[in-house]
Parts: sequence; C-alpha cells; structure tokens
Amino acid sequence: MSTIPFPDSEDELIATRLEKLRRLRDVGHDPFLVEKYERTLSAREVVTRCDELEGRRARIAGRVVSIRVMGKAQFMHLEDASGRVQIYLKKDTVGADAYALLELVDHGDFLGAEGEIRRTRTGEETLFVDKFQVLSKAIRPLPFGKQTEDGRTFGDLTDVEYRRRHRHLDLAVHPEVRERFRQRSLVVSTIRKVMERRGYLEVETPMLQRVAGGAAARPFITHHNALESDFNLRISLELELKRLIVGGYEKVFEIGRVFRNEGIDSEHNPEFTLMESYEAYANLEDVMDLVEDLYASAAVALYGEPTVPYGDSKIDLTPPWRRLPMLEGIEQYSGVKPEAFETLESAQAALKGVGLPIEGEHLIGGIIEKLLERFVQPHLKSPTFITNYPLETSPLAKKHPDDPRFVRRFEAFVACQEVGNAFSELNDPVDQWDRFVAQAALRAGGDPEAHPLDKEFVRALTYGMPPTGGLGIGVDRMVMVLTGTPSIRDVILFPQMKLEDQGQEG
Repeated sequence: MSTIPFPDSEDELIATRLEKLRRLRDVGHDPFLVEKYERTLSAREVVTRCDELEGRRARIAGRVVSIRVMGKAQFMHLEDASGRVQIYLKKDTVGADAYALLELVDHGDFLGAEGEIRRTRTGEETLFVDKFQVLSKAIRPLPFGKQTEDGRTFGDLTDVEYRRRHRHLDLAVHPEVRERFRQRSLVVSTIRKVMERRGYLEVETPMLQRVAGGAAARPFITHHNALESDFNLRISLELELKRLIVGGYEKVFEIGRVFRNEGIDSEHNPEFTLMESYEAYANLEDVMDLVEDLYASAAVALYGEPTVPYGDSKIDLTPPWRRLPMLEGIEQYSGVKPEAFETLESAQAALKGVGLPIEGEHLIGGIIEKLLERFVQPHLKSPTFITNYPLETSPLAKKHPDDPRFVRRFEAFVACQEVGNAFSELNDPVDQWDRFVAQAALRAGGDPEAHPLDKEFVRALTYGMPPTGGLGIGVDRMVMVLTGTPSIRDVILFPQMKLEDQGQEG
C-alpha cells in the first residue's frame, strides 16, 4: 500500500492505521467505497428522547471519540454535529466476524450503527448495537487527549495559533468551537431576517473595483489580464450601494467580504465580512433604531433575551441606547474642553497636555478621534452611540447643520468595542467633489488611506440621490461582542496567519 504525504513524528501511528485499512479492505469492508448511510436519529435525539424512544430501533452515525473495551463487549461514544451518544457493542449480538472488525477501528474513524435505544444500568442513554459499518478511516490520529476511566475523551489541542492554522482539527476536537461558529451563522441569519422584515432588498456588488472607496484603508491590488488593467479588491460596499439608491431602490443591503491591506491583530483581519445598508428618506436617528433592532434581535436569537455575556456579568442591549456627542464624551473622560479644538495648535497642545504624542497629527479631526479612542472608548461598556464626528475624517457624511466642522455621523459601541458606523449620507455632488479633492491632496501628501477621487460616484450623485441613512457593521466584530470572544481570529473559520516560521501572533 502506498504512503501518504507529509511524514512526521506520527509516522508509526499512520503506518499502523494504514495497515488496519488494508486489513479492512482484505475482508471486503473498504470504508472509502461507502457513499451514503441512512440515519434515522441524531446523537442528540437519542440522548434527549431516550425515555420516549426506549426499546425502539434507530440508525445513527458519527465520529468515534472514545473506546472502552470490556472483554467481549465495547462501549464507544459517537459524535455528530448535534452532540455525542454512547453505543454498546457485544460480540454475541453483532457476531464474531463483525466484532473482530472492531480491532481495526480507531479514535477519529466514522461509524454507522444500528440497534435499540435503552439505558445502561448506570442510566446512560445508549444505542445497543446489533449492526455497524465503518464509514471512513482516520489515517492520522486526532489530538483527542487522554481517555478517562469512563471512556470519555477531551481535547488536548491547546496551542491557540496551531488551532487557528488547522481549524479542521480545532472543530473536530472542540465542540464549543463548533458551537461558536454555529452562533455566527445564526447572527448572519438574524441580520437577514431583520433587514427583510424592514423591507430591505439584498443585493450584490463587485469585489473588483477600479477605485477602492468608501473607507480609509489601503486596498489589495490585482491585475486583470484580459482587460490589461489593475483592479482593487473592495475595501467597502458603500459607493456602489449608494449608486443603487440613485437608481431608484429605496432600501438595499449587502453582506459581503471586503479586503484591507493593513495590520493583523486581535481586532483586525485583512479579509472580513461587512454588512452595509442604505435607506432613502431616512436620517441618522432612523439608522440608530436599526442598529438597536439588529443587536437586540441577534442577542435574543442566541440567548433568548436581549443581553450578552461580558466577563462575569451581562450587557443589556434593550433600546434605547445612550447617545453621547463626541466632544462631550472627550470632556467627560479626559477633561479636554471643546474650545481646545478651535485651531490645530490648540488641539495639538491639548493632545500633548494629556500625555499623547503629537507627531504625525496634522488634522484637528484626527486629534479628536485619537482622544476618543484613548479616553472615551474604554468607558463604553454599555451600548452607546457616539455622535458628531469631525468633517475631516468623514468625507461621505452630511455636514452638521449647527456646526459645519462636524458631520451627521455616529459610531456604535458595545463592550468597549466599535460595532457600527453610520451617516446621514452626503448627497450634494458639489460638496462631495470638494471633499474628494481635499482627500486627494492628503493622499498626494503621503496619506495612503485618504479617500481616492472617485469621479464616477460623483457623476452618479449629479443625477440626484434622495436623503439617505447609511450603515456599516463588521459582522465579525458583531459576533465577537455577542459571543464574548476576545479575538477576531476565533470568529473567522480560516483567518489569515503569518507563515509558521514568522513567529507567534496575538
């Protein structure tokens, strides 16, 4: 029999399992020829409905996660997507030839089993098997860990970085990880239900864009051979969705991947999932209602109530959330008063006065947002909308009618994390052009994250766009907050990682 690639320290174990596979094939039981196995119940159903179904026959299937041999009988646990259940195999019941095949079954193999549902003398819900079939052979042993006296096994895969690189192992060994990603799926499903209930139309826009706009971020650049042109992987969904509002749609949303060529840490992955929505004739307060609805509904879907875990306590997401203007928050938590932002010099002095460096800070708006991040955000455990952002850092939002230095924008915070960004959208094409020109000057001056000058978008605005409220929510961040997960890489199935020889990541 041929070997398999990637030989390593498990060579001997792999060779042993390959020999068992050969012996199975020699007696006419090649598990890799099995295409289908009809199941009548899940593992969870056998366990939870045992009293109701006692004495009835069932067919189940799953991965072998424990084996306990007792002479002429064996107890095993099979695990499927719903959970795990014990099975009992006795030589006199399954027959001597079939029982002999159990010597060729290892932890990690998949087994189909048929028999009668009963409880053991100790009361454990069990399938008493009279027929079984090996459905697949695990050639490489899974890191299940040590087996306890009662035959149960527990995961021994503790290296966090290794788990993220080899998510298939992490999922196979840790049911709680599978549960977290099931929760993620439920959150995405809830988003869709809320948006559809509110009358939004789900759409799709291009991932390849000639101009990467809608956010302050560096794009990934690729080349299209047939068109002989460079394209950007999108960094946002915004500009194309707003062009749909120009085109006559009144409520649209998209859930899609975006790509930002920036650092990797516990809160950022270069490829992530974004939900953006745009509603004609709606303002910032309407979008606040939508955010409250999305988060409260997702929490109810996960936990049955509008609360989420936070350490040893909970955070209540019940609307309405707190509204806090940015400058008020900065004064409250840092002591810097609003008049400090009248000039760049006074803003820099204020920044220096609270112990933060002023190098590289050449915009009042940037200084204001730096103070927000340093002094205000750590206090935003309870759901809060921070409002009135600087115009300089918000080139796509309407000016505030009472102070044109600021715009009609909010960011939502829960558990001290930013969980949503929204505008009353700028729909004045002349103002938009002027802001893009100002951003282009910053870009020419060396700021790679300044917004590019998107002529086609401004051209679309010249045909008229109604007043519109827009929202962007990072789905990965949303799942982190809702599930109490500290790292974004633990809510993304296959996160981007450094090469293994480039060192550890956070």
